[in-house]
Amino acid sequence: MTDGTMRWAGRGTEPEAVERFYAVIPAGGIGSRLWPLSRADAPKFLHDLTGSGQTLLKETWDRLAPIAGDDRVMVVCGRAHRAAVEEQLPKLEDRNVVLESEGKDSSAAIGLAAAILEHREPGVIIGSFAADHVIGDQRRFRQAIVEAVAVADAGYIATIGILPNEPAIGFGYIEGGEKLDVPGTTAAYSVSRFVEKPDLATAREYVESGRYLWNGGMFIARADALLDEMAKTKPELVAGLRRLAAAWDTPERGVVVDEEWPKLEKIAIDYSVAEPAAAAGRLAVVVGEFPWDDVGDFASIAKLQSGGRGSDLAILGEHARVLADSSSGIVVTDSDRLITLIGVENIVVVDTADALLVTTSEHAQRVKSVVDALKISGRTDVL
Repeated sequence: MTDGTMRWAGRGTEPEAVERFYAVIPAGGIGSRLWPLSRADAPKFLHDLTGSGQTLLKETWDRLAPIAGDDRVMVVCGRAHRAAVEEQLPKLEDRNVVLESEGKDSSAAIGLAAAILEHREPGVIIGSFAADHVIGDQRRFRQAIVEAVAVADAGYIATIGILPNEPAIGFGYIEGGEKLDVPGTTAAYSVSRFVEKPDLATAREYVESGRYLWNGGMFIARADALLDEMAKTKPELVAGLRRLAAAWDTPERGVVVDEEWPKLEKIAIDYSVAEPAAAAGRLAVVVGEFPWDDVGDFASIAKLQSGGRGSDLAILGEHARVLADSSSGIVVTDSDRLITLIGVENIVVVDTADALLVTTSEHAQRVKSVVDALKISGRTDVL
């Protein structure tokens, strides 16, 4: 980067649906840091966590359908969630529902979608977008996708990095390199490296340098290029995905799924595609200058609900009954029990029928360890 800072230069036109583009929504995981609200049978993407009246999944659909088209959005989800997904997305076509026999992480989910779509439509460009993120400024979000599609058409694996507005320690970061000369783009850069969630001092250095973006976990690429890149590190995984795709629209699907799915390696796409592609100079990042949050814990929800005002108390729940005096944080409840808070700051209270969580915003990320402990102890009845 010539001046050391990545910038997004927006254009005023609203992008229309893009030819050859297909949006993929991986809807998996249980959101363990949002337990006990998020459960195996009701994961976080099926909840309204923003107070909008819509689930995160429906909000994701509403962002993507205008640019891809209602008939060009695919959802990859577990069999147990099919009915809920279809209820939330009435325009989702049956052929665009891809059911996983069991969770195999993002490489299998996104790779299978890529293989199916490439088999149906050679040369298709796909974009993968999580079902449970919160994104503002739809015009700039869509424009970033348009630019990422142009980058993908030029042969790169593209991702969208979020321009940080604070030194967040809950997100991974992307270090940008040189600006790319790709027609139709204003803010596309090579990727130097990915870095895991940093400590606060390191995060401050990243933000102040102007060379780092938050890793939003969005990937846009030609489906064949994505599979070819994955095959360089995981050839057996891709071979299995291609066998599944060849049988997917045939009567042989069930038999092939039973044979191939158990053998698929469980690995995140960051490790099978993104990091190797970055090391080889084949990964590009488009700057996304729009509000974004992966709603990774209850502290994130509190911040979203209060507009970043730490002195406020956020309350979620259709029948919530809360009395508070000199208190801040968040209360989430699905009961009509009266909850009273007096003189507590940054508290997190999650009240459900069979489990109660009390912690603080500072320790919200540690909720996952509770879920892990419950699994080890066999208390799966509350998961």
